Amino acid sequence: MLFNSISELHRALGLPKPLHPLISLVDYSNIRADTTELEKGILFNFYKISYKKNYTGKVKYGQSHYDFDEGGLSFVSPNQVISVSDDEGDYGGYTLLIHPDFIRNFPLGKKIKDYGFFSYTVAEALFLSDKEKEIIIGLFKNIETELDSAIDLFSQEVVVSQLELLLSYSKRFYNRQFITRKSASNDLLSKTEELLDNYFSVEKSLLKGLPSVQEIAAELNVSAHYLSDMLRSLTGRNTQQHIHSRLVDKAKELLITTNLTVAEVAYQLGFEHPQSFNKLFKNKVKVSPVKYRQSLNWN
Repeated sequence: MLFNSISELHRALGLPKPLHPLISLVDYSNIRADTTELEKGILFNFYKISYKKNYTGKVKYGQSHYDFDEGGLSFVSPNQVISVSDDEGDYGGYTLLIHPDFIRNFPLGKKIKDYGFFSYTVAEALFLSDKEKEIIIGLFKNIETELDSAIDLFSQEVVVSQLELLLSYSKRFYNRQFITRKSASNDLLSKTEELLDNYFSVEKSLLKGLPSVQEIAAELNVSAHYLSDMLRSLTGRNTQQHIHSRLVDKAKELLITTNLTVAEVAYQLGFEHPQSFNKLFKNKVKVSPVKYRQSLNWN
């Protein structure tokens, strides 16, 4: 079911008309409509930030399941299909709906695309400590107060600043989550390294070519943005940088231990064009593959 405007969604949820056509804060306890049809799948043309007080049951993360009874924060960007799973149960909380036009003339209009968690899945929600909940709910309340007040020249600017603060705190809290759930993150890191080892074996590289970030994430059953952000928090490098690092290590090994030409090394690693391999290698190692091999030849 497609919703092009926030007003359309309000009607479907049995809610009064939004106070502002481009932004709305919805309290889940006020929803009275039958949402059975909506649960099959919804497509929004606006951003959605939801705080849910309770998630019942277990949430799948990668290949494992974790109990998240304390509730959490989730993010949806425009044109993302979402659905409500049967095991989520009843929950209270808030949903903030923001049409892209509301922030289009502000720096946040462009910057919002840099917040990777808008592409995370529900299973990768942000689970908050009690203190973090107070901060997030406080920001929701600030936005609600401003929306309930008489509109003046500063209303939109104030709401956008609160929204930007909400996203900045979310980014900080996600980084904390990667650290506090370190066992799960380290497990994902190990599996990433194992997958890359497998990709750069002779057989797989020749057959499939270079691995993409999306392929690695799909193999691990996580979203591409979540994987990159998690890896960056642990190692300082995103998924693409991990792929390049492992590729260069394998290239060095082949240049040192075999008599393959540089072109043959490139093809073996999955490159269609040796020039692309040469460019990447030189960018990472600061010398060309030929000069690297020559530097290690003492004869």
